Amino acid sequence: MASVFLYHVVGDLTVGKPELEEFSETETVASAIRAIRESTECGISVWKRRTNPGMIENNEMRQQRFVGILTSLDVVSFLAKPQCLDDHSKAIKTLVSDVVVPNNALLKIVDPGTRLIDALEMMKQGVRRLLVTKSTVWKGMSKRFSILYHGKWLKNMDGSCGNLSANTSVSSSSSCSSPTPAYMNNNNFCCLSREDIIRFLLGCLGALAPLPLSSISSLGAINQNYSSIDASRPASEAMQKHPGDPSAFAIMESTPEGHHRILGEISVSKLWKCDYLAAAWALANLSAGQFVMGIEDNVSSRWLNDVCDHSKPRKHSSTNSGFNPAGPSFGVGRSTYRGRSAPLTCKTTSSLAAVMAQMLSHRATHVWVTEGKDDDDDVLVGVVGYTDILAAVTKQPSSMVPGARSTLELRSEMHH
Repeated sequence: MASVFLYHVVGDLTVGKPELEEFSETETVASAIRAIRESTECGISVWKRRTNPGMIENNEMRQQRFVGILTSLDVVSFLAKPQCLDDHSKAIKTLVSDVVVPNNALLKIVDPGTRLIDALEMMKQGVRRLLVTKSTVWKGMSKRFSILYHGKWLKNMDGSCGNLSANTSVSSSSSCSSPTPAYMNNNNFCCLSREDIIRFLLGCLGALAPLPLSSISSLGAINQNYSSIDASRPASEAMQKHPGDPSAFAIMESTPEGHHRILGEISVSKLWKCDYLAAAWALANLSAGQFVMGIEDNVSSRWLNDVCDHSKPRKHSSTNSGFNPAGPSFGVGRSTYRGRSAPLTCKTTSSLAAVMAQMLSHRATHVWVTEGKDDDDDVLVGVVGYTDILAAVTKQPSSMVPGARSTLELRSEMHH
């Protein structure tokens, strides 16, 4: 295992991170849309309000106040419900508590001295955000490194955990904290996402060699358990299914050979900065293929005119909520939902480093994996998400798949 995982701590990743501003479950959907558009990983953490703001809150109390993560797909699916389409002005005033899916396990509070390897293990098990205490003084746990924190190199004051070996179990990591608190007690926190972890690892590629240059196929990083919807099916099926992680549906069409080609996707990434109200209408009324291709019709044009008429006198206008029915995306010859951008794809032979860079440059939560001689013959074989990358970078060299064979070859053998 690379030493970068053992000797770096999550505090190293908090430099320059802003303090957490809690988003309350009593806020409206309109406010949530604005917050999501400025968020990381296309979603925001939602919190219950403190019952006693003057009371000192420990980590357990704060953890209990965490409700879940609200994503762009959650909001669009909610707005696509019939009652919301009938009265969108009322819908965007709905409280977030009525929309967010409660899941307290998606966030975990850790102190800045937590080893990076332990943070990765948490995220591999389903944690999507780490809440890290921000403080100006804490003891780095590395004997090999001095810890960069708030722009200053701090001399390590305790090396008791510096002799950890690669064989040290993750479960014992919490016991290697110093007897005294590792940080000053305060209520200032910052939030680390999986995107932050991947960005940090991309800057440590040399320390991870040879993994970054290995193909995603040889690393076993291709996840074949992805969610999909046939292009001919209603796009509204995305409202009825839970895509899991990554939060995305591949929109596919079948080939004569029985394989599947990807036309587009319905995902948190694609919906992140879209016109939420237009996307909601498209999700409720179009087929999956039409949704991703942005096909318009006369019915949608009449509906959009009605939206514009009703939104003018309202306090919560479409513009303020991230909606813009009258904007350049609409009108004669334009699509109701601009979903024409092609899905982000890579090949089975793509290197892990290339896929990581691809995800970060596009601010995407995943990359679809295709295989074929050329673009016209490409078929979908899987997806690579954050969890798959974290599993790959912590993989022992002996567990890599030498000369991994293509998914299509394996499938062909199974049919024969």
